[in-house]
Amino acid sequence: MQGLNMGKIKIIITLLAVFILVAGAAFFVQSPVRPFQLGLDLQGGIHLVYEADISQIAPEDVDSAMSGLRDVIEKRVNLFGVKEPVVQIESSKNAKRLIIELAGVRDSNEAIKLIGQTPYLEFREPKANYEEIQAKNQELADANAETGYEDPFEPTQLSGRYLTRAELGFDSVSSTPVINLQFNDEGSGIFEEMTSRNIGKPIVIFLDYEILQAPVVQDAISGGKAQITGSFSIKEAKQIVQNLNAGALPLPIALISQQSVGATLGSVSLQQSLRAGIAGFLGVLLFMVVFYRALGILAAVALLMYFVLLLALFKLIPVTMTLAGIAGFILSIGMAVDVNILIFSRMKEELKSGRDFSASVSEGFRRAWPSIRDGHVTTFLVGLVLFFFGSSFVQGFALTLCIGLLMSLFTALFVTRNLLGLFTGTKLQDMKWLWK
Repeated sequence: MQGLNMGKIKIIITLLAVFILVAGAAFFVQSPVRPFQLGLDLQGGIHLVYEADISQIAPEDVDSAMSGLRDVIEKRVNLFGVKEPVVQIESSKNAKRLIIELAGVRDSNEAIKLIGQTPYLEFREPKANYEEIQAKNQELADANAETGYEDPFEPTQLSGRYLTRAELGFDSVSSTPVINLQFNDEGSGIFEEMTSRNIGKPIVIFLDYEILQAPVVQDAISGGKAQITGSFSIKEAKQIVQNLNAGALPLPIALISQQSVGATLGSVSLQQSLRAGIAGFLGVLLFMVVFYRALGILAAVALLMYFVLLLALFKLIPVTMTLAGIAGFILSIGMAVDVNILIFSRMKEELKSGRDFSASVSEGFRRAWPSIRDGHVTTFLVGLVLFFFGSSFVQGFALTLCIGLLMSLFTALFVTRNLLGLFTGTKLQDMKWLWK
C-alpha cells in the first residue's frame, strides 16, 4: 500500500510539473512580446533567384566560393533589416544558383540593388598620424563621447582582385590555425611596399566595408605570401578563409527570377491553413472520444498539451512558419494520435483477456512501444533526409514534422501514461465500459 501511495505521489508530481509547463507555454504562445516568425508565403515579401558565373573559377574552388558568397549576401540581407532570411545554394549540372527569400520586404528594387553587388575585399593601412589619431580616439572613448572619432586607417591600392587565394593552415610550433594568403605578381609588389612601411602596425582587412581581421605586421613580406595568426578556432578560420576567397574571386551573380508575394495573399493563406488545422484537430479529438470513451478523453487532454507545447517550441526556437511547415505540424498531430491509438488498442486487448487495469496499462505500453519506436524512427529519418537535402519549401515541412515527432513521444510517455496511472487503484478502473 505504501508503494502504491508513493507511486501515486510520483505520478501527481510529474503531472503537476507538466501542467505548470503547459500553462507557461500557453502564456508564452499568446504573448505579443515575441511573435511567431512567418515565412515568405504567409507574411509576403520577395523571392529572388540569382545565377553565379563560375566560368572563371577552378572546379575545386566552386563550392568554397559559393559558400563564401552566400555568407556575404546573408550579412547584407541582415543589414537590410530582414529577420530570418533564407539564402541557400541550389546546384545543377552546369549552374550554381542562390535562392533568396526576404519575408516582409516591400521595396524589391532596393533589395536587388543591395544583394546584386559583388563582395568587396580591401586592405587598409594606418595613416601617417596613426598614433596621434589613436590617442585622440582613446581620449574620446574615456570621456564617453559619441562623436568626434576619426578613422586611423586609409584605403590602399591593394584589394581583393590581387589576392589569388586564401587557405587554412596550422602553425608549425603551436599547431594553432592560421590563414595563408597568396597574392599575384602585381599584388605581391604592392603588399611588400605596404608591409615595409608599416612594421609593428596593423593592416586592416575589410570585407563589404566591415573589419574582417587586423593583423600586425611583424616584418616586410616579399614573394606575395602572408600569414594571419590570431586566437580563432578552426571553424572561425575556415569562415574567414571563405569570406576572403569570396571577396577575391571574380564571382558575379545575375538576377534570373524575381517574384513578389503580397501580404494579402499571405494573410489569406495563413487564415485558411489555421482553419483547416483547427478543424482537423477538433475532428481528431471527437473521433478519439467517440471510439475510445474515457481513453479518448485522456488522449484529448494529452493532445491539447501537445498542441500548446509544440506551438511554444516553434515560437521559442524560432521556427519560420510557412504553409509547408504548417502541413508538417498537422501531420505530426496525426502521428501523436497514432501513438495513443496504438497504446489504447493494446490496452483494450489486455482488458478483454482478463487482466486488471494496472497490468493492462503496463502491458499496453510495453507491447505498443516497438511499433511506436519504429514508426517514429523511420519517419524522423525521412524528415532528416528531407531537411538536409531538400529545398527551403521542403525543409520547413521536415523541420516541423521532426520536432512534432519528438514532442509526441514526450506527451505519450509523460502525459498519457501518468494520466492513466491516476486511475489505478480507484473505483473508476473497475468500470469496464469506460475502458473497453
